[in-house]
Amino acid sequence: MEKPGTPATAPLLSPSSSQPYYGVPAPFQSPSPPAYVLLPSYHRRRSLRHRCRCCSFLVPSSCFFSLAFICAIIAASLFFLWPSDPEVSVTRLRLHSIHVATKPSISLDISIGLEVKVRNRDFFSLDYDEMVVAIGYRGRRLGLVRSEGGHIRARGVSYIDAMLRLDGIRVLNDVFYLIEDLARGSIPFDTVTEIEGQLHLFFLDVPIQGRVSCEVNVNPENQTVIRQNCYPE
Repeated sequence: MEKPGTPATAPLLSPSSSQPYYGVPAPFQSPSPPAYVLLPSYHRRRSLRHRCRCCSFLVPSSCFFSLAFICAIIAASLFFLWPSDPEVSVTRLRLHSIHVATKPSISLDISIGLEVKVRNRDFFSLDYDEMVVAIGYRGRRLGLVRSEGGHIRARGVSYIDAMLRLDGIRVLNDVFYLIEDLARGSIPFDTVTEIEGQLHLFFLDVPIQGRVSCEVNVNPENQTVIRQNCYPE
């Protein structure tokens, strides 16, 4: 407690430091490197390994399908371009006349007209040299007739008329069969129609042949065809 009349004393102050304090900036620190998380690569290896297996499986599969497609194209080309024989059929058979003579020896006169259909199944035209129509009795040929050749375009159809006429054909070996057939009123004949020619395949001429056989039963009394059955060979 201050006494009156005494001078005021200075307030108590902290002793000043002998050395002044200056702020020193903190040293610059580089930013810390980013943190990395390492994961095992087992799945990646498996996926790569699985992908390689898939690729190794797909490559042979694609090659197999390509080879199969090429083989299919070649097979289709051979199927359509490979030459084949023409299709020959008898569309009409007419008996014009038949006569069996007994004097001085047993002989046979017969006249038959045929309409033959020739179908070219190939994609190339063909030329046939001739058409041959033969007639026989019980497996023995009696005679034949030839007609001129012609031209058939690719995938085309041609109709050819042929007249088979035989006069005075002697039937000596089968005379007893002929007498028996006359008594029954039915004489069996067989006809064979054959076509030969060349198929023009680019620069090649391929030989072709078509054939059809017919079994014909005729009635010598009313001059008619009783039955006929034709089939290709």
